Amino acid sequence: MKPQLDPIYLEKLQDYYAEHKVIPSYSVLATLWGISAKSWVSECVNRFKDAGFLDHTPDKQLKPGPRFFERRLATATVRAGLPNPALDDGYDMVTIDDYLVRVPSRTTLIKVKGDSMIDAGIHEGDLIVVEQQPNANIGDIVVAIVDDEFTVKYLDREKGQWILKPGNRAYPVIRPQGKLEIFGVMAGLIRKTR
Repeated sequence: MKPQLDPIYLEKLQDYYAEHKVIPSYSVLATLWGISAKSWVSECVNRFKDAGFLDHTPDKQLKPGPRFFERRLATATVRAGLPNPALDDGYDMVTIDDYLVRVPSRTTLIKVKGDSMIDAGIHEGDLIVVEQQPNANIGDIVVAIVDDEFTVKYLDREKGQWILKPGNRAYPVIRPQGKLEIFGVMAGLIRKTR
């Protein structure tokens, strides 16, 4: 009888990886999954490899596969206003990269300091997902370099000149006297709430 690929096995493996940043050995997997037969552990690993959750490095060590970082995405939406019926059990799978990152080689996460963009929903400590590119459109939230310092602001034009507008009335508009360089455009943000 072949072992069932219980989703709990994958969840335990993902939790282990999140804590230790490594896929454990077969003997640790046996303990983690509560499986005593080594052949069953091997079978589970092979099934996870076939499904794309695990892979091997060139030196035959286990590593996360392309689907390892998929997370459940509820098919129902949640209202931010009045309550709606509870979420059903319907889920799709998505990775954060699939959702927020178009071009990995040009994507940078930048930690926000300060509250000049609070009215844009960007708080101190947030990670903004920035797609590096040298130009942007009016109204884009950009990471710009002004006088050799990085800042995150709305890009705008005034009297034919590029300006940077804060998302907080307590801060002034930045009207660069020298060079304004666009580092990239914000594609999304990640906030840890606890």
